[in-house]
Amino acid sequence: MQSATIHQNFAEKKYSGSTVKAYPTGDDARTDMANGCLDAMMDGSIILTEWLKKPDGACCKLLGTLTADPAIHGPGVGIALQKGNKELADKFNAAIDALRANGKYKEINDNYFSFDVYGS
Repeated sequence: MQSATIHQNFAEKKYSGSTVKAYPTGDDARTDMANGCLDAMMDGSIILTEWLKKPDGACCKLLGTLTADPAIHGPGVGIALQKGNKELADKFNAAIDALRANGKYKEINDNYFSFDVYGS
């Protein structure tokens, strides 16, 4: 995994009994993974999914996603809206809820990803 990232913080906390090696870049970590220098690695799910489609990613497979730790990852992904614009925030949240309820989100997600980018 790349150094100074949430992935490094997570690995050091959750896998303290393992040797955790951080790299200057994610590309460096993926190169070592492809060359058999690592047993496992962590990176963003989207980044890894795309890498696995490339020739150098043929060495490996994505086993799944890890359960987020709010102490490390925070409360989740956010979007910036103008402060105090409750009407826009409510519309945005309603649109997300509608997409998830009517199945359109799953249709779009499954067209591009082999996992749920929303997080379940």
